[in-house]
Amino acid sequence: MLPRMVTPKYDMIVPSTGKSITYRPYVVKEEKMLLIAMESQDEKQIENAVMNIIEECVESPLDINTLTNFDVEFMFVTLRAKSVGEGIELSPKCQHCEETNAVKLDLDKVTIANLENQTDTMIKLTNDISVELQWPTMKNRYADLVDEASETETMINMMASTIGTIYSGEEIYSTADVPKKEVKEFVESLSNEQFNQVVDVMAKAPYLSAEIKFDCKKCGESNSIELNGLSDFFQ
Repeated sequence: MLPRMVTPKYDMIVPSTGKSITYRPYVVKEEKMLLIAMESQDEKQIENAVMNIIEECVESPLDINTLTNFDVEFMFVTLRAKSVGEGIELSPKCQHCEETNAVKLDLDKVTIANLENQTDTMIKLTNDISVELQWPTMKNRYADLVDEASETETMINMMASTIGTIYSGEEIYSTADVPKKEVKEFVESLSNEQFNQVVDVMAKAPYLSAEIKFDCKKCGESNSIELNGLSDFFQ
């Protein structure tokens, strides 16, 4: 029987929970999975590959379906740094002349922005009704969304998926125990002002962030660009 390679083990902190987990770098088998997904240029397929790689490489007990979007993104970037090196090559366009430039990003400098907003998720809609939001997970990111859905319908579905608990007087309703149709109808019953309250809180959700700075090779102008979300790290 051929020998098997021994991979090192590392620890990382899950941003949303502060808990430490143990993981190994991903290997050729998982890299192949990612490359195939990237060749498809399908965002959902790429994200599924990312989640599968995390499941394969994390050795601590973990329910990936409960992880927030920013958890998954941060965990993957951390995995990538240990698997293929701390630096990745990006090809951002100049903000002044749109010339493509080659820029190297140090993955150790990637952070989670707005992480301090995690506890500010309770919204009082009326004197009697409040909602507590939950940050979107990769699992529910595409839930109930269809290709032909309008922008408004997509927004309503997304808002419904972010409501975790509804408080009505002395009654407490966990949306996990309520049919999705009823949660959507609840969102559709909100006034524009109430709906915008939810939108404003979700706009402050934590996200994967890094800043790249470079002088354009063509026009010489200085650029400062914030990378926001996993897709920006696959330019």
